[in-house]
Amino acid sequence: MISELIRAVGRIGAEPADTADERARRSLLVSIVVFVLPFGAVWGVLYWAADERLAAAIPWTYDAVSILTIAAFGASRSYRLLRTVHLSLILVTPWLLMLALGGITPSSGVVVWSFLSPIGAMALDGPRAARAWMLGFLVLLAVGVPLAPIVRPAPAAMPEGLVQAFAVLNIATVAVIVFLVLAAFAEQRRAAQERLHDLLVNVLPAVIADRLTTSQRGAIADQHPEASVLFADVVDFTPMSRRLPAAQVVGMLDRLFTDFDELVDASGLEKIKTIGDAYMVAAGVPAPRPDHAHALARLGLEMLAVARRHRRDDGTPLELRIGINSGPVVAGVIGRRRFLYDLWGDAVNTASRMESHGAPGEVQVTRATYELVRDAFACEPRGTIEVKGKGPMETWFLRGRRDAAGPG
Repeated sequence: MISELIRAVGRIGAEPADTADERARRSLLVSIVVFVLPFGAVWGVLYWAADERLAAAIPWTYDAVSILTIAAFGASRSYRLLRTVHLSLILVTPWLLMLALGGITPSSGVVVWSFLSPIGAMALDGPRAARAWMLGFLVLLAVGVPLAPIVRPAPAAMPEGLVQAFAVLNIATVAVIVFLVLAAFAEQRRAAQERLHDLLVNVLPAVIADRLTTSQRGAIADQHPEASVLFADVVDFTPMSRRLPAAQVVGMLDRLFTDFDELVDASGLEKIKTIGDAYMVAAGVPAPRPDHAHALARLGLEMLAVARRHRRDDGTPLELRIGINSGPVVAGVIGRRRFLYDLWGDAVNTASRMESHGAPGEVQVTRATYELVRDAFACEPRGTIEVKGKGPMETWFLRGRRDAAGPG
């Protein structure tokens, strides 16, 4: 029942086209207005009981105007109107009470409630908007203190116990509200950090995302002396993409790469990026692992099998060319508006050449990778091939694991 009431209050003045942030601000503003209403009613009753009729009328008038502005807000959907009117009421009403009761001491420091105006402005619209309200609070305080004895030369003669009780209520209530606002800020900051981290994890390795969202300063660049890199490419993709509608091409790659992503995640490897129909994976970065070559050899064979389950437009299975190389690499994050975790070095370039100079349906590896996996994987010598930019190179095709219980 209470939760339904809270949700109903939060929906007052909502627009279907509002963004999530706009809905949150509208809901927060209405909630603040409704939350403060009971305090106005109670304070008015207490002042009336103390025979302070004018002081009682001020918070009751505040409540009446607040209810009217909520009704107007529900009809006009004007967030600015409700915000301006209500923050003004919070700022001026306690100040008027201080004048009506003859000063800070006779009013039990009720003017402290005015401080909620800049606090509310900060919660609703940020620090820049709150500056004017903070200045208004300080000006009213500076003017009100000497003005109160003039407005009421004989201060309110309420019992000392009631004055102290009001002081406790004023300070405690305002402190609780400020605490709740600060707690909400802290929660919003935590939630924003989590959302940022989740977004970064979608494009960066988790440990790199952690470094960016915590204490990392400057460029992220790491040297990895032992790593392996895999490139995969769909055979004859370019001519096929010319024959197919764009949506079909994108859909086919999406399904294929989604399957690859699942393999990569299950293997604890790092997908680096996709470029067109090319797919790049690394092992041993950003965290070292001694089985980096074994892990990519196993992944390459699995990717060939997965690709064969996907069909071209003519019904034939998709084929990949896959190349793997091992060696030292440099890894880092580039860009400021769109982050990219990437790898550089001769080992990366050679892995790319292994793919482009490979054969359909094969995983081609260099000697560096072959020496690391030869005991665990059966490899067929391809012989020496001419590699662009590298010259003659001896390469091998992976044929499968020698023993399912072997290394890697």
